[in-house]
Order: sequence, then structure tokens, then C-alpha cells
Amino acid sequence: MKGRTDAPRDRGWLVGVIFFILGLGTLLPWNFFMTASMYFNRRLNKTERSNGTVVSHKEYYFNNWMTLLSQLPLLLCTLLNSFFYQRISEMVRIAGSLVFIFILFILTAILVKIPMEEDRFFSVTMATIWFINCQHWIIQRSSLNFWRDSLTSPFSFVCVCGCVCVVVVVCGCGCVCVTGDTDPETAALGYFITPCVGTLITLLSYLLLPRLEFAQFYLDKSRSYEVETANELLKESGTAENGKLYGHDNGSLANGGASGEEVEVKGAGVSPKQAFLTLEQAEVRDRKSTVMEVFKKIWVMAFCVVFVFTVTLAVFPAVTVDVKTIYPGKWEPYFISVCCFLIFNVCDWIGRTVTTLVQWPPKESCLFPGLVVSRVVFVPLLMFCNVQSRSYLPVLFSHDAAFAFIMMLFSLSNGYCVCLSMSYAPQLVTPKDAETAGALMTFFLALGLSIGAALSFLLRLLV
Repeated sequence: MKGRTDAPRDRGWLVGVIFFILGLGTLLPWNFFMTASMYFNRRLNKTERSNGTVVSHKEYYFNNWMTLLSQLPLLLCTLLNSFFYQRISEMVRIAGSLVFIFILFILTAILVKIPMEEDRFFSVTMATIWFINCQHWIIQRSSLNFWRDSLTSPFSFVCVCGCVCVVVVVCGCGCVCVTGDTDPETAALGYFITPCVGTLITLLSYLLLPRLEFAQFYLDKSRSYEVETANELLKESGTAENGKLYGHDNGSLANGGASGEEVEVKGAGVSPKQAFLTLEQAEVRDRKSTVMEVFKKIWVMAFCVVFVFTVTLAVFPAVTVDVKTIYPGKWEPYFISVCCFLIFNVCDWIGRTVTTLVQWPPKESCLFPGLVVSRVVFVPLLMFCNVQSRSYLPVLFSHDAAFAFIMMLFSLSNGYCVCLSMSYAPQLVTPKDAETAGALMTFFLALGLSIGAALSFLLRLLV
């Protein structure tokens, strides 16, 4: 975009604050449910005694089902978003999804105070997780172009910072709720009211943004730029078609049949061998590659992104959330929030950020797939941590520091490898096929998340 010297000022950096809130709000649903696993497991796995004997209850594997049902909607919502992209406006899609998430979080908060049989509570919670994550992925897919194109890069960076800070907010909220003598039910109620307020603030911020003079200026510039670009492309396309029909497009036809017509290319620096291009060659040059042709070029990166997320989701959070501290007492309620969720999200962000400075191994190197495959070592390492309860494997890394260190390396490598895979893929194809490559990588990203979530059931049983 050009000609933005007449832009109004962002008074009080209000647009920047709103973008921070939008980044924060879009990741609230997944993080709040993921870090509330202690509440759900406590409610589903109640210990009762009958005549002095402990009555065993059905194991619900809440963490595994939560992970699976959180990731499966990605593929479905990517397809739905592609279908509804031209039929439903971006504002309706994003605002409608935020309203739906707000209603579902209110329902979750109300259920805290309503006694319910375990099977029914499990079914309602799983349905809530499914629908909340459907709306979450719709927001993510709908807002990609908005974050990328609407405003200048500093605001995109602020939005990313909001996404990173969400885990700090969630972990801080969880720590506050378990502090003091508050009973678990009241703490859970306060915990789920927080995302209700956060989602409402995000919705109001999103509706306010287009009404601000500064944001409106860039939104209008973005739309006019898109229209101008589309008109130029249509004009060029029309000129090219006319050249084919009338036999001239900055050149002339020379001695050709219907299928062997040649276009004379005039201009400085054109060699005699390049002076004539058949129309068929020109069409082949401008034609987009098929999906299979693009896949053959990026299949290594597709494998890498699938493998990275398969390894990550196989153990996080289904296995890692059950790791116990060796220091029971005041530290115990904060252990998982800090050593599992906080460390993972912060180090994952650091790993992604490092790729802006260092991109090694290069995309052509066989070392990169080897680096990705080597992450499989984290699966046994985390399974050998102090995961409770366990049936088969011994505990080799019982200390809290060992678990925290493994989580740091695990999350750093996750962010680094994912970011490189997603950025390398479009570089392996021509610019006209970059969009197809990005769509394919999104599909394989969803595939990796789903495979990893499904594999987590088996790995948790093997511990």
C-alpha cells in the first residue's frame, strides 16, 4: 500500500490496545479449558466410600478427550470458512463466534453450581469444548487476512504479543483462584467468570475498532488497494486475451497454425531465441500448478509440520498435566500452571521468534527433517517424569527442575520447527502457487494436531 503519509494519529495508542485485547481474546477459550483440568478431573473422578471400602469409578480420560475435541474442529472450520467466506461478512463471522463463545462460557460457569451426574456432566462439557473450539477456529481463520492486511506491522506485532500474554493472564487467574481458603467450587466459578468478561471485552473492542478514525483510515486504504489491484489484474488479463484474439500484444503473429501460433516479444535485452513464444508456452507459464504438483514440491515440509504437532499433542497436555511435584504443600496448586502451561507457551513463542533471526537448517537441507524427527525423544522423556497415576513405566525424572527443563526444550523446539516448516513451504513453489502451498500446510497442520491428540490416549495408558 502506498500514500499513507496523511494518516491520522492513534490518540492514546487506543488502536494498539485494542489489537492487544483482540490477540488476547482469540486464545482465551482453549487456554482456560486446558488449564482447568484439575477442576474437571476432581468433579468427574470423585472418590466415595461404601462400608469403609473405596468405590472405584469409571475413568473418563478428560485430558485426552479435551485435546482431541479441541483440535478436530480445525479442519471442519477451515472448510466451512472457505465456503462461507464470500457469503457471510468477516464482521458477522467474528462477532457471531465471540457471542457464541460468551454464551457457552456463561453456561460453563453456571454448571459449576449445578449438581449433575458424572456421565451427563462429561457429555455436556465435551459438547461445550467442541462448540467453543469450532467458534475459536472460525475466528482464527476469519481474522488472518484482517491481522495481516488491515493495519501496519507494529499493530500485527502487538496482536501477537496479546496472543503470547494470554497464557500469563490465564495462569495468573488460576493462581489467584487457588490462593487462600476459597472452596474449590467458588474458585472454579470465579475462574470461568473471567473468560466471560474477557470475551465480552474482546467483542466490544472488535466492534469499536472500525469506528476509530485511525483504524478506519487503514481499513479504507486496504480495501481501496485491493480494489485497485484487482482492477489492474483484470485489465492486464483483458489485454492478454485481446492479444490472443487479434494476434498482437506488444508484438505480432508469425507463420503459425492454430496450435502453434507464436507471439513476437519486442523489447530491449531480448535475445533472438526468446523473441518468439508460442501461445501454449505463455499459457503454461501463467497457469497455476495443480494441488498434486504443489504437494510434490512441499511434501517434506508437510511431513515436518505433521510430525511436529503429532509429537507435541501426543504428550501435551494429556500426559504433562498429570505430572506431580515432589514438594507437596503451598507450591502444589501452582506447579502445573507454571511448569507445564506457562513454560510451554513462553518458550514456544521464543522458539517462533528466534526464526526471525536464525533459519537453520536451510530448507534444502536433509538436516531439517532429521531435526524434526529427533523431537520424538521428548515422548519417552516426558513419560518418564513423575506422571501420576502410572501403571507400567518407572519414574526416572522425579525432580521438578528436570520436568521444567525438558518442557523448555520441548516447547522451544516445537515453536522453532513449526515456524520454519510453515515459512519454508511457500518458498519452495513459485509465487503464483504460494497460496495453494499455504492451504495445504494448514490442512497438514490440522492433520498433525488430530493424529497427536488421538495418539495421546495410547501413550497415557502406557505410562
